[in-house]
Amino acid sequence: MLRVAEQAHKSDTGQQRQANEDAYFARAPVFAVADGMGGAQAGEVASRIAVDAFEPGIPGGQPPEQALRQLAELANRKIHEFAGDDSERAGMGTTLTAAVLAGEEVSLVHAGDSRAYLLRERELRRLTQDHSLVEELRRQGRLTAEEAEEHPQRSIITRALGPEPQVELDTMSVTAQDGDVFLLCSDGLTTMVSETRIAIVLASSPSLEAAVAELVDEANRMGGRDNITVVAFRVEELRSGAPPADPADGATLLGSTAEQEGLTAEAIRRAAAERASETRAAGKQKTKPAGLRPGLRLPYSPYEGGRRARRARRLALRLVVLLTLAGLLAAGGLTAVRSVWFLGVDEGGRVALYRGLPYDLPLETRLYEERYSAPLRADRLDERFRQAVASHEWRSRTDAVDLVREIERSRGVR
Repeated sequence: MLRVAEQAHKSDTGQQRQANEDAYFARAPVFAVADGMGGAQAGEVASRIAVDAFEPGIPGGQPPEQALRQLAELANRKIHEFAGDDSERAGMGTTLTAAVLAGEEVSLVHAGDSRAYLLRERELRRLTQDHSLVEELRRQGRLTAEEAEEHPQRSIITRALGPEPQVELDTMSVTAQDGDVFLLCSDGLTTMVSETRIAIVLASSPSLEAAVAELVDEANRMGGRDNITVVAFRVEELRSGAPPADPADGATLLGSTAEQEGLTAEAIRRAAAERASETRAAGKQKTKPAGLRPGLRLPYSPYEGGRRARRARRLALRLVVLLTLAGLLAAGGLTAVRSVWFLGVDEGGRVALYRGLPYDLPLETRLYEERYSAPLRADRLDERFRQAVASHEWRSRTDAVDLVREIERSRGVR
């Protein structure tokens, strides 16, 4: 069983906006970020309606994804009806990215270009896909990732709560692990701060509160063109026999569950350090979980302490492997690798399209990259499609894309 051990949140108007149209909800185990749009303060109203939908809590008696979808659809109807009562509010809407920790999983609902990320063992993975014009063009191969980053129309979104009576929503669930950090944010952060920098700040900050503050400050230093909202939470295993809180230490209690258990931030950090040490000792016996999609692996960090020498040796060995691989690719293998496509499963359990060979070399060197993630859970496909995804069969780009489209059209569900 997991619980939220630490959480932090901050919202800022930014450097170039007069009002803050972002809103957030942060009451463990439920978290949400919304980025409103529309004139006459309509954006502020839309985002507030969206996050207020989570105020009563998550309805029980149904799967978390379904419960999140139900609340998001309710918010969509309220925003749409509110806009219909006043012509000045026509077209008002908001993005929404919300998450709930339930048992061993974090479930999400998503519409728009706000994002959800997972930091696991210093590797950052994006869990959501942007519903934006530029992202659609990128997925179609009409824009490169670099062109998409600087495209003047990157803020035009293709899905939002409010403009229409019904909204298409993405839902997904991720099996969480002890120590995972989840981050929800509006595009005011991601248009200003790179994913590499986000990962470094999350991994190296002494607390989530410090990390969130640093991310907002950095977005402002980079120009702060939009409102900036960041919500982060860390999960840990719920253990029996945890040390009681010392009332004299003055540490802040971390949410209602931690308060009931009598845990302080310092006690949790000590316990996490102990478990990290145990994990490192057993690390050589662990294998990479099946189905994880490629993520953003952080470079060597100065915060490694006594592990620096061992890490340096591993990096040297990895360099040898990479140089050898580079030589092979330079001899003609690169074209072959880039011409191979295959289907697999990403971190969120969704059907994903990869380019490259479905192999992991030693030292976590991968010969593939994710190019597209479909809003469909692989474990819910019918037998034919599940086999096609699980086999990692090599395909041409056309065959692979056509198969993904066929799965999406049929929804591929049993």
